[in-house]
Amino acid sequence: MAAAAQALSGCGLLLAAAALALLAVAIGTDSWYETDARRHRERCRGFGHKRSDPPGSMSAPSSHLPLRARPPRALLPGRPPAPAPAAAAAALDSHCGRRFNSTVSGLWRRCHRAGYEPDSEELIRKGVIQRCTAVKYHYTSSSLPRNLPINITNTIRQDEWHALHLRRMTAGFIGMAVSIILFGWIIGVLGCCKQQELMQYVAGLLFLMGGTCCIISLCTCVAGINFELSRYPRYVYGLPEDISHGYGWSMFCAWGGLGLTLLAGFLCTLAPSLNTSRASVQKPRQENGAV
Repeated sequence: MAAAAQALSGCGLLLAAAALALLAVAIGTDSWYETDARRHRERCRGFGHKRSDPPGSMSAPSSHLPLRARPPRALLPGRPPAPAPAAAAAALDSHCGRRFNSTVSGLWRRCHRAGYEPDSEELIRKGVIQRCTAVKYHYTSSSLPRNLPINITNTIRQDEWHALHLRRMTAGFIGMAVSIILFGWIIGVLGCCKQQELMQYVAGLLFLMGGTCCIISLCTCVAGINFELSRYPRYVYGLPEDISHGYGWSMFCAWGGLGLTLLAGFLCTLAPSLNTSRASVQKPRQENGAV
């Protein structure tokens, strides 16, 4: 039983070390969220010259489709309805008026993806723009769009504060998770060296606590990304539907570290119970011998 308990503790500590490595990789890399705007830029280059879409294709974003858009106002008598192709072309033109780049985003930086856009690569090579920009964890009014009505500006300012709060929670809780897991790993190693069951049990509880902080951080990160995509006004912060976007491998490293942390906590809290059951079985025999 003692050998099984030691094996469980050792496996838990190895899993915790692997979880720390995955979380460190996730924190230090920038592939939490990725966007690919190559298809959108190709469509915008073809827009206004010769459409390369096949006949009958649906090139307008789904938010501008008749069944998804807001119900139009009642038409005045004698006024003909606007043609659908013209509305779709205007929607595409409004999206092409903004510049979208293929980027990767992490906790600390947002970078242009290498090799995705030759014109951006040329500007980076000339030093006109930077490859990466820092993610801001402090409020600044310079990020607010200009020449907007005061009510829209106030809404954007409130949303900026909310997005900033979510970014701070993501970085803060994942930092707490790494610190707690590292402290629990040190306690677990000392418990294994000194054969202290209580220290191993405490290490398991610390692993579970660190996993809880990691869950809060990752859920806050997902909520922050969804909030950024749904911010108002949509023509400033929304993404066209022909831009592919999703979570990167750094996010999956963080989720993998979370799973390993919870499993390590379960093993380290289970290991002392094996020695406890063995001691409870041998205790009456020792008392009979003493009498």
